[in-house]
Amino acid sequence: MLVDTILSQNTSNANSGAGFRQLRRRFRTWNQVSDAPVQEVERHIRVSGLSRIKAPRIQAILNQIRAERGKIDLQFLTDWPPQRAYEYLMRFKGIGPKTANCVLVFSFGMKVFPVDTHIHRIAIRLGLIDSKTNAERACELMTPMIAPKDRYSMHILLIEHGRKICRAINPKCEDCVLLDLCPEGKRRSFPRCDPEFRATVGSRVIASPIISNCRSTADRSIRSEL
Repeated sequence: MLVDTILSQNTSNANSGAGFRQLRRRFRTWNQVSDAPVQEVERHIRVSGLSRIKAPRIQAILNQIRAERGKIDLQFLTDWPPQRAYEYLMRFKGIGPKTANCVLVFSFGMKVFPVDTHIHRIAIRLGLIDSKTNAERACELMTPMIAPKDRYSMHILLIEHGRKICRAINPKCEDCVLLDLCPEGKRRSFPRCDPEFRATVGSRVIASPIISNCRSTADRSIRSEL
């Protein structure tokens, strides 16, 4: 999961997935990836983009884990508290808050909340965070707003919502199930209305209606594709 998440940086899911599959077809073990010529690793992940940066970073991380732990395996993190595991992963060059938290939530089921570009954008538009808040700070602010049991679902649903509805360019505010909660959506949809009608909700927005509304959007999307 760690390598897959690094490959996903600054590219699409399709491209990162293709790069990961090509890498695993060529190399049967992570030791082989670590010991291979960097040019060969780069060639097999080229479809993921930024391969000249990602290949040496991946090898450096794998080498460091092996040097410190005796083997390339992160299962020991299972027994660590989330904050300690997060700090361990953040030591590696090329691993930021999103990558570290994605590894912890998807590989180890820890109750953390990764903030990617979609979630960051939605949070700003909902008024949950200031527009100048970076992703790392956004994660710190948003995690306590969401019940631990809902963090995985919230992450998945908000990403889906950001891809299909709350897009960076030309968001589909008229189709948004969160419009009643969204100051930015109201501003875009009702530009001439009384400002009181577009009153912000700030950090008082709670996770449960967002999860419920996003899930209904995801369900409709799935049905439409069947």
